[in-house]
Amino acid sequence: MPRKKLIDQPMGNPNPAAWSINLRHLQAFSAVAAAGSVTQAAEALFRVASAVTRAVAELEARLGAPLFERKARGMLLNGFGQAVLPRARRVEREFAAACAELAGLQPAGAGAVDARALLAAMFSGQRLAVFASLAELHNMPAVARAFGITQPAISALVRELEARFGLALFVRSARGVTPTRAGTALAFRFKRALSELRSIDSDLAAIRGVVQGQVVVGALPLGRTLIVPSAIAALVAQHPQLHVSTVESPYEALASALRSGDIDFILGALRPAQDTPEFVQEALFDDRISLIVRAGHPLARARRIGFEALRRTQWVLSRPGSPSRELFERSFRESSQPSPVPAVETGDLAILRGLLLQSDMVTAISAHQLHYEIDAGALVVLDFPLAKTQRQIGVTQRAGALASPGARALIAEIRKVVGRELTGKDIRLQAARPIADVKGLAQ
Repeated sequence: MPRKKLIDQPMGNPNPAAWSINLRHLQAFSAVAAAGSVTQAAEALFRVASAVTRAVAELEARLGAPLFERKARGMLLNGFGQAVLPRARRVEREFAAACAELAGLQPAGAGAVDARALLAAMFSGQRLAVFASLAELHNMPAVARAFGITQPAISALVRELEARFGLALFVRSARGVTPTRAGTALAFRFKRALSELRSIDSDLAAIRGVVQGQVVVGALPLGRTLIVPSAIAALVAQHPQLHVSTVESPYEALASALRSGDIDFILGALRPAQDTPEFVQEALFDDRISLIVRAGHPLARARRIGFEALRRTQWVLSRPGSPSRELFERSFRESSQPSPVPAVETGDLAILRGLLLQSDMVTAISAHQLHYEIDAGALVVLDFPLAKTQRQIGVTQRAGALASPGARALIAEIRKVVGRELTGKDIRLQAARPIADVKGLAQ
């Protein structure tokens, strides 16, 4: 089931610490890093040198770390500054992309807004979060309560941006506010910028040897039973200052959240590379669909199982269009057999588990999703291997993304769990035979 949105939860991946970063200070830091001196940075930003010096000092105070070595010949980045600079430049790139995208939507004669001006107008991570939350929740009173600000303040922010671009960003109605195409594009870029801000404190803590911050993982069904819980348990035991959240939604919703930076990575079945050019996928192991029943089921005692016996039983299957259902039906089609018509269709693993344990129904699912019941002997995998249901399971990240230390640590822990629990193991009852060998056999 998709995770429910709480009325006081402004974003899928909230982090008030990121909201407190002043983007003008970050802009000044980036300019000084590029120029190597405050004077040259001030000229590039059209600001006085004292304002740039103060901005850098206030950013260092906010982050609790010096970012430069101040020498007679100029300002040189130290280790902390080198960690912050890639995030700062990524924020700037998101603002530049936002301006380029909105320029294509502006009416003729509208004044252009450059990325620096937009960044200065937004000036804080909280402003980014407010705008993105409004685009997500469509409810101005809810956003105002979540951030502890007034509705007029939110309206003023929206009006200011609309005036800058000459574009409507939201449509107001009795049911709330709905982002326009321009508003949706801007919210997307603001979310991506926020994902960079969220990682700055974690990057600096990692230099000090501490893994902290927040990790949000999109968990598809196959990994929720064993892999993700085992990895999270091991990780938070080692790093108690790390907070992990999981999002359980269909792949399309998780992919959208990954693109916008709301989640750090997805664990589950990989998609064809040509369909996901914006993602980087790492295969961890191969999986297949298995037929599973309760212990003591008549088919579990059968010496040989054929298609006729399968047609006579009751089935509980995942919903039409789900990956496991499609693989299951394709296997039957390729064996020139009609697919069983299910008595029950469900995407809820708890309901599926209960039906299997309390009836003679059969399901077709990855055995990893029912690992503990199979390991305890309450459920068994039928010796009826389904041909061409293999699929790769792994980690999906956004191409070009700079993962936070916590996300990298969790992915490393997932690799360990897979290597320890799954690699080289097969929880089917017997070695699989090609489906052609059992074709036509019936009980």
